[in-house]
Amino acid sequence: MLRQRTLKRKISCVGVGLHSGKEVRLELKPAEVDSGIIFLRTDLPGRPKIHATAANVTATLRATTLEEGGVKVFTVEHLMSALNVCGADNCEIEISGEEPPVLNGNSIDFFKMIQAAGLVEQDAERKIIRVEKIYRVDGEEGKRFVMALPHDGFRVSFVSVNPHPLIGIQYADFEITADVYEREIAPARTIAYEKEVDALRAMGLGLGGTIENVIVYNDAGWLNKLNYPDELVRHKILDVIGDMRLAGIMNCHIVAAASGHALNTQLAKKIYSDFN
Repeated sequence: MLRQRTLKRKISCVGVGLHSGKEVRLELKPAEVDSGIIFLRTDLPGRPKIHATAANVTATLRATTLEEGGVKVFTVEHLMSALNVCGADNCEIEISGEEPPVLNGNSIDFFKMIQAAGLVEQDAERKIIRVEKIYRVDGEEGKRFVMALPHDGFRVSFVSVNPHPLIGIQYADFEITADVYEREIAPARTIAYEKEVDALRAMGLGLGGTIENVIVYNDAGWLNKLNYPDELVRHKILDVIGDMRLAGIMNCHIVAAASGHALNTQLAKKIYSDFN
């Protein structure tokens, strides 16, 4: 019997949010059996809780937003991705604002923090969602889709389609393990097209983005050095891993074509509703 796991000790970090640009303190703490992953807004009276489940997804514009009782947290996908791969069933996340720190624009720091804290088994059986049928969500007249297939383990295959000649079509396929994730996925950063930056900031987005935590490109080339030649599609896989954790810990093969947070979380909602 696989047992539930939580952190051995609390860990914390401070940084600015990718979209809000505001400084925030994040602390991950051990949690009780069957509590799941819970955000606690320490900046608000009563420290309201937001359960990190697909049912609480309310927005997906450039990030995944969770809301419960009128209280929000957004851009949770990088942290959720690291928690998923590390195998944390239960965790309390104290956060002093609406958005976790962006740190390096990927999930490697979160992953290393959790690994450094370590995990401990708890006296309860782990709840694993074993996908036994095909789930599929389509968007834009079939040009985008994401699906979950039966699989003994957790695998993600993703094809990214970008009209810019610098990027074009990228494909990656990984069986997700902690070693593979740390080496091949977690260091992949989020991406932005230089011409879109001003428009995003006018919408109140990307205010914490810098050349250090976002890979930026323009019509002449990349403005910073890539961690991988296909860093875009690897970051897309990172996001899928985080978004799908909102359905639970799963055994399945995720296959996606040009998917984003909207389709990812629609799929997570479908699966979550079938198993809860």
